[in-house]
Amino acid sequence: MSELRRKIGDNIRYYRSEKKLTQAQLAKKAKLSRGYISRVEHGRVNMYLTTLFELAKALGVSCKDLVR
Repeated sequence: MSELRRKIGDNIRYYRSEKKLTQAQLAKKAKLSRGYISRVEHGRVNMYLTTLFELAKALGVSCKDLVR
């Protein structure tokens, strides 16, 4: 697993928890599937930059916050 994918997944999980969203709720806001959100949080998928942007937008954070 890529270190960057893991870090992004951890950050998405952190911000999702902070916003008190379930994976299903985040998936709906970002127009993705819940299974995809799970795979992202576990660092199992590479994502397009546009997907990262949509997740950041759904979480109310910047893309920069997700890749730190």
